[in-house]
Amino acid sequence: MALLEKRLRPEKWFGSNEQFNLIYPLSIRNLAIRHWTPLEVAQKAADFLAAEAGAKILDIGSGVGKFSLAAAYFKPHALYYGIEQRKSLINHAETAREILRFQNVFFTHGNFTRLDFRNFDHFYFYNSFYENLTGTHKIDDSIDYSVELFSYYNRYLYKMLEQKKPGTKLVTFHSLENEIPPSYHEVEAACNNQLKFWVKV
Repeated sequence: MALLEKRLRPEKWFGSNEQFNLIYPLSIRNLAIRHWTPLEVAQKAADFLAAEAGAKILDIGSGVGKFSLAAAYFKPHALYYGIEQRKSLINHAETAREILRFQNVFFTHGNFTRLDFRNFDHFYFYNSFYENLTGTHKIDDSIDYSVELFSYYNRYLYKMLEQKKPGTKLVTFHSLENEIPPSYHEVEAACNNQLKFWVKV
């Protein structure tokens, strides 16, 4: 990895998903196809969420930070925050951020229910609650899973989004849409309708 870091300038990491994923160890790369945001999705989401300079964008369940890091590359004038309850994944995210030397990306270890949503302008959600459902692919066994948690997290996020002001933007990827209040209107879709763009009215 050290030799690769010296050889690649930040922009070189973003040539392809395969290239970017090399920033992580093999065990993390093996999870990419199911759990980490593809670069093309991150770019589309960032274009929508970071329309204004200085926007504060929260990734709910940020994993190893791929969305925030890619979004920061494509739209560097915004600020990106990731919240993740697995400390090991936060460690990988921080290592990648240090390699890329990005100053506008911040990761927090914890549960998103402990955050003050008033500190953020817009939101990205790659269905991080889905693991709680029976028969789904888990990242690891380091946290508790249950259908009750799935319902609780969806209700909580619904409530937090409902309290945001009109004009708040949300991007969902592979969402079941349980977490989206009716005040959020879908304005665009991509990736076979799996990637959706919402605005609160």
